[in-house]
Formats: sequence, structure tokens, C-alpha cells
Amino acid sequence: MFDYLLFLLILIPFIALSGWASARVNSTYAAFDRVPNSSRMTGYDAATRLMHSRGVDDITVNRIAGRLTDHYHPQKREVNLSQSTYGSASVAAVAVAAHEVGHVMQNKKGYIPYRIRNLLVPAANLGSRLALPLIMIGLILDLALFSIGSPVGQYLMYVGIGLYGLSVLFMLVTLPVEFNASSRARKMLLEDGIITDSEVPAVKKVLSAAALTYVASMLISLIYFLRYLFIVLSRTRRN
Repeated sequence: MFDYLLFLLILIPFIALSGWASARVNSTYAAFDRVPNSSRMTGYDAATRLMHSRGVDDITVNRIAGRLTDHYHPQKREVNLSQSTYGSASVAAVAVAAHEVGHVMQNKKGYIPYRIRNLLVPAANLGSRLALPLIMIGLILDLALFSIGSPVGQYLMYVGIGLYGLSVLFMLVTLPVEFNASSRARKMLLEDGIITDSEVPAVKKVLSAAALTYVASMLISLIYFLRYLFIVLSRTRRN
């Protein structure tokens, strides 16, 4: 019970950070979505312009439902812009659109962290679904089979920890990928004259707010990973 209370005391500030980061993304985007960019280009215009000027003509730009649901789908060769980005000619809209094009350029240029993240996607998805059930089943089996000396439960716990660790690694690799995409976005917007130097601070604020959500999610995942690892190692040590 003391260990669990300590875990909660450590976790609560990071949950608060995650909530604050999410609120900041929405408030920052809303603030700069009311500020038109100097070129009067929409998110769609900016995305197509940035890709065309860099020789990328095989990626489609689509409008999807939602707000801040923007993403790049490399397998389908699509940049999907949310309703709040696609048709808006604001500073916030072109910043988000350029960020997604940043991922397109990472893929085209073979940016190493981006490649690593793509390789980890299947394992990370599997780990996020199976890790906790395997850890819990392992604990139960370990308790049930302890009297006959079977190591089955421990092995299952180790597998669960390994799978969850892959999910944490995926989120860790995601950080440089997202920061690099934002850096590329600012540079491309300036090079193509979509924004001016005076608009760069606003673009940075929008993209930095979004990056904070990834940092918060990674920290929470890391804390849970350490928690599960502590449980497994403590049980193994007792055995």
C-alpha cells in the first residue's frame, strides 16, 4: 500500500502536466487561429506548396473530421489535415500543415529516428495491448505455481515488461521526430515566403505547445514502465 501511494504521488504531477499540455495546445492554437498569415495561404495551400516546391508530387492532401487530428500516413501517401487546419488561412493552420509536411520530408530524406519509429510501430502497438495483461497473468501464475517451483509466471512477466518497454521506446524515439518536424516546418515556411520573420515566434509557440503533449505522454509511460518493472523485480527477488 505504501508503494502504491508513493507511485500515485509521483504520477499525479505528470498527469497534471499532461492535462496542462493538452489545454495549452488548444488555447495556443485557438489564439493564433485568429491571426491570418501574411501570405493568406490556407493549411491546404501551404501543404501542397511546400511539397511541390521540394519535388514531392505523389502525396495527396485530404481534409478529415475533427480538430487537431492532423497526421501523415506514409503507407497511404496522404497528408490528412483536420477541418480546423485544411481551410484556415491562419498562422496556426500553416504551422500545423507544415509540421505534417516535415514528416513527409523526413520520410523522403531517410531521417534515421523517423525510420526507427516506423519500424517500432507494430511492436509498440502490440506492446500497448498485451503488456499489462501479460504482467497480471504472470503475477497470478507466479503466485499459483510458486509451491511447485514453476518459472512460467516469471517468464510471462518478463515478456510483458519487454513489450511495454517497446512502447516506451517508441514514445522516446517520437520526441526527436516531432521536434525535427517542427524545425523543418519553420524553415520551409520561411523559405517559401508563406510566413515572415515576424511570424516565426507565433509558429514556434503553436508547435512547441504541441510538442509538450508528446513529452508528457512519454513521461507518464516511463513512470508506469518503472512501476511494472519494480513489481516484477520485487516479486522475483522474494522468490
